[in-house]
Amino acid sequence: MTERFLERFGAAPTIWTRAPGRVDLMGSHTDYNLGCVLTLPIGRDTWIAARPRRDNFARLHSMNLEASAEFNLDSIEPDAGQRWSDYARGVASVLAREGKTLTGFDAVIHSTVPIGSGLSSSAALECAVATLFEALGGWRLDPVRKAQLCQRAENQFVGVNCGILDQYTSCVGQAGCALLLDCRDLSSRAVQLSPALQVTICDTKSKRELAGSEYGRRRAQCEEGARRLGLKSLREIPLGDFHNREAELPADVARRCRFIVEEHDRVGRMAEALAAHDREAIRGLTAASFRGACDLYEIGAPPMLAMMQAMLNAPGVLGARQAGAGFGGCMVAFVEKARTAEFTREATAAYAAATGIVPDIFPVDAAAGAGRC
Repeated sequence: MTERFLERFGAAPTIWTRAPGRVDLMGSHTDYNLGCVLTLPIGRDTWIAARPRRDNFARLHSMNLEASAEFNLDSIEPDAGQRWSDYARGVASVLAREGKTLTGFDAVIHSTVPIGSGLSSSAALECAVATLFEALGGWRLDPVRKAQLCQRAENQFVGVNCGILDQYTSCVGQAGCALLLDCRDLSSRAVQLSPALQVTICDTKSKRELAGSEYGRRRAQCEEGARRLGLKSLREIPLGDFHNREAELPADVARRCRFIVEEHDRVGRMAEALAAHDREAIRGLTAASFRGACDLYEIGAPPMLAMMQAMLNAPGVLGARQAGAGFGGCMVAFVEKARTAEFTREATAAYAAATGIVPDIFPVDAAAGAGRC
């Protein structure tokens, strides 16, 4: 990154920031329904090497995309031709409206978070950019507030109506533990996972774009269900009460809502199971989550089914499920740590044989939230 910075800008970077991606261990789509999520900030990061400028321009270069963009901090508009840069533009726009002093900069960006795979590469970029503006301006944001502003940038500027999960995990994450996040009050507590267990990401190499997918429709259906049931959000209704009232909803709305209410019910139990290394509970909870994701929320895809088969047949696996919003991308397996290498080898071979695609399978550990380096 330093070499590329010197090539493009003629001097060395003086400021470095980073922010991690994340994987949800349980709680798909519960965040925008104000439920709970068990989430893990992962040791795959978006890095920014930067140097302040004397004018109000921001110049960006992405090593991953081999693309460059620039914009004036006094007049921030989306750029349809360089959509990746809208995540940085959006953060700048939101911070400016908050009254924060913004400083121009040159920056080289590189990410080890697989792009478009469901591990929150966009949120990692947003949070790394917000942290850069903090460093340049000499001011600080509370991590939860920073997450909220980055979410607003993605919602209002980029146009993806995501919940708080991705940005919260990237900003508030703690090294060495998962977070049990309550999306209603934005509180969280650390969850220590069993040291004998290895969280393993299985990237199907099947990309998906949330803005052009069924993501927005699923959210609207959940909101319709809550409204019909007289609730502010699906978080408010216990599982038994929902089952008693499910018939009040249109069939497709009922299926979406049932998945969310059942998934929320699984989150706390999964946190306990992963801490206790409860093999039976991990297996049952992950299987129920994946069935619901495919049958009720309908966010499955053929590559996900092929990867699920490969993961469940590999040695050392305790359970596996979807990650992110679904529709392809990454999945997550919970593996006996001593058998991680065997699992990776066998799952890779099985998925490649079934699809003709070589997946990227790698273990992850909990990383610290966004910060300077």
